[in-house]
Amino acid sequence: MTERWIQTISQKALLSLLYEVSASPKPGLVDRFNQGAHKDMDFFTFMASSAALSNYFNDCVAKGLKYAGQNPQELFQALRSLGMDAEKSMFEATDNVNTHKGLVFSLGIICAAASCCMTENETKMVTTDTICKKVSFMTQGLCLRELTYMNKLEGLTYGEKLYQKYGLRGIRGEVESGFPTVRKYSLPELKKLKSMKTLHLNDILVQVLLHLMAVNEDTNIVARHDLETLEFVHHKAIKVLDLGGIMTPKGLQMTHEMDREFIDRNISPGGSADLLAVTVMFDLLSQ
Repeated sequence: MTERWIQTISQKALLSLLYEVSASPKPGLVDRFNQGAHKDMDFFTFMASSAALSNYFNDCVAKGLKYAGQNPQELFQALRSLGMDAEKSMFEATDNVNTHKGLVFSLGIICAAASCCMTENETKMVTTDTICKKVSFMTQGLCLRELTYMNKLEGLTYGEKLYQKYGLRGIRGEVESGFPTVRKYSLPELKKLKSMKTLHLNDILVQVLLHLMAVNEDTNIVARHDLETLEFVHHKAIKVLDLGGIMTPKGLQMTHEMDREFIDRNISPGGSADLLAVTVMFDLLSQ
C-alpha cells in the first residue's frame, strides 16, 4: 500500500457522487434528463455541490490516517466538525439547497474508515467487510444516543421525527450496522452486472438503483409522504425488475413511466440514491 494509493480514496468518493447523479433515467431523482421531483435543484446543482466537497473527502482520509490504531469512536468524533464545515460549503455552492447532506455523512465516514483500515492492515487486502466493520465500530451506539435517548422535543430533524413516528433509523441505522442493505443487495448486483462485460455503466447503475428502491426503507420518501407511499415505490420497483429492468424494452419503458409518475406525485427516492453512491464507492475501493 502506497501513500499515493491512499490519497485516491477521496477521488473515488467524488467519482461516486458524479456517477450517481449522472445515471439516467432515475425515477423521481435529479439526473441528466430532468430535475426529478425537485424544483430547487438540477444536474448542475449537483456538479457544484460535488466540487465543493472534494476537499472534505481529502480531510476525512487524512483523519483516518491520523487515528489508525486508535479508538475508532474517537475517529468518528473527529469527523463531526469536518462534516459541519462540509455542509456549509455545500449550502454555499448550491444557494442553500440540500443536495448531498446524507452523503457528507456516509461517504465521509467511509473515506476515514478506508484509510484507517489500509494503514492498519498494510500487508493485507482490505475488503468491503473490513471497512464496514470499522464503520460499525466507529458509530457504535449512534442510534441509541441520537434517536432512542433523544431529549429534545423541538427542532427535530426529519430523521428524528421519522424515528419517533415509525421507528425508522434511516441512514444512521444503515451506517451503524455497516451498510447491510448495500452489502446484501446492491453491491452483489453491481458486481454481477459488471462481470458480464456487455452492459453500459449507466444501465448498470440504474438497474442497481431499482434493486435498492425495491428493498430500501427510504426515509426520504416517508418524510415527504408516508409508509404507504414507500410500499408503493417498493411495488413499482419490483414490477419493473420483473420486466427485466432497464435491460429490456418493456422495463425501460416502465422506468420512464415511473419517472413521470414519481414527478407528478412528488416522490423522490433520495435515500436509495445515496445508497447507490455508497455502493459505487465500495466497488471502486475494491478495485
